[in-house]
Amino acid sequence: MSGKQTTLAGESLFRGIALHTGSRAILRMKPAPADAGIIFKRIDLPAAPEVKAFAGNVVDVRRGTTIACGAGKVYTVEHVLSAFHALGVDNAFVEMDGPEPPIADGSAEPYVKMVREAGIRELDAELKYWVVKEPAVVEDGGTRIEIHPYDGLKISCKVAFGGSPLDSQEFSEEITGEYFATQIAPARTFCLYKELEQLIRMGLVKGGSLDNAAVIHDGAIICKEELRFPTELVRHKVLDIIGDLFLVGRRVKGHVMAVKPGHPANVMLAKKILEQKQGD
Repeated sequence: MSGKQTTLAGESLFRGIALHTGSRAILRMKPAPADAGIIFKRIDLPAAPEVKAFAGNVVDVRRGTTIACGAGKVYTVEHVLSAFHALGVDNAFVEMDGPEPPIADGSAEPYVKMVREAGIRELDAELKYWVVKEPAVVEDGGTRIEIHPYDGLKISCKVAFGGSPLDSQEFSEEITGEYFATQIAPARTFCLYKELEQLIRMGLVKGGSLDNAAVIHDGAIICKEELRFPTELVRHKVLDIIGDLFLVGRRVKGHVMAVKPGHPANVMLAKKILEQKQGD
């Protein structure tokens, strides 16, 4: 693996509907200099405020990860971040004409395609991973997520929601760029039918539909097409973990073990990882 940081070789653009706001959205990925990290830029606002994808900038974890800095606020960044993290893009600008990226089909596959369309190039700067030095654990109700030292990124995950016999699922694999692109990125977001009323009351999922989510209801998993994987639900949870972990500001080396994970615990784990001193 290269010892140099990377950025995008060119630009790419995607248009679509945002999941929670329901508004039309345009997202453009652009190259960024070394040590910039992933910077979201709200070009629809005066002075185009920027928000770095960093755990300290997380302001909300309800049904997605929201980051903010000053006047700039960006919702549901995890799918974009998961593609950058897994494909090895260390630095990029993400320009948006609104507060939320397009949800597309509810997966990270469109963002993988954007990265590949733009291409990846090396920068003349040393690549520094965030290497997990000691175990870190987060417990929150029925959720438990922990990370252990590992030379690579491996994720083991179990989920069970009780809405369907199909929603008890397990996963454990090492995450490489190609594996992510074919086996994780296509997994779509989902929710329990009984949660929809609450989400609507919260002013969320205005752009949600069976075009971009699966719904667990009355012993079945309902979606517009067949499940893309028998374990699509747990794979989407793994997708979210990969995105939220990138909030440490670098690619992570460690083995994540999670039971019923969600954005609150994922972000708490990222913050705990940041408490570990690095030797570089």
